[in-house]
Amino acid sequence: METIPNRQVAAEMLADRLEHYKGQKGVVLAIPRGGVPVAAPIAKRLDMPLDVIVSKKIGHPANPEFAIGAVSLVDVEVDNRSDVPEEYIQAEVERIKTSLRQKYKLFMGDRQPVDLRDRIVIIVDDGIATGKTLLSTVNMARHKQPRKIIVAVPVAPQAAIAQFEAIVDEVVCLLVPPFFQAVGQFYEEFGQVSDEEVIRLLRQQGNSQ
Repeated sequence: METIPNRQVAAEMLADRLEHYKGQKGVVLAIPRGGVPVAAPIAKRLDMPLDVIVSKKIGHPANPEFAIGAVSLVDVEVDNRSDVPEEYIQAEVERIKTSLRQKYKLFMGDRQPVDLRDRIVIIVDDGIATGKTLLSTVNMARHKQPRKIIVAVPVAPQAAIAQFEAIVDEVVCLLVPPFFQAVGQFYEEFGQVSDEEVIRLLRQQGNSQ
């Protein structure tokens, strides 16, 4: 089974594949926390700003694990469902937005999110499992009218690649294994990424812009 040593090596390999975007008007959008160690070296190599997109699913009232939508700092995506009261959705959106604002401030300090309009947007995570978070991120990015949306990930199942190839301009993926259970099985080293590491990488990159 083919594997990737760690997120840092994956980042350099993806940066090689994205090198032709260097110097263009773009932004690298990381999905925290695992996407940040992959996105930071890419942003550095391409000489683009690094930003994070914080989003969270809205869980069904009867089953919180089942997503009925997603919320970011500026957008809300909700499935049309007759079995979920509008009041519940509104309350959840407000609650989630408050926690996302706190998370964004923790990660980015007082920096404002990069305006995506007319930029090449490269969305980076450390792998795709269900694709739900990434899908909501793509939809939310599209509302900002970017010039191009590119998804760059080290590993993903074939079904996810097909799904995203249909809706974004380009998908760059290092490994597309035929038998896929979890992202972590394709890394030799796949430790948890702490908030502290995310903050360190973002501050480093912010200072170099």
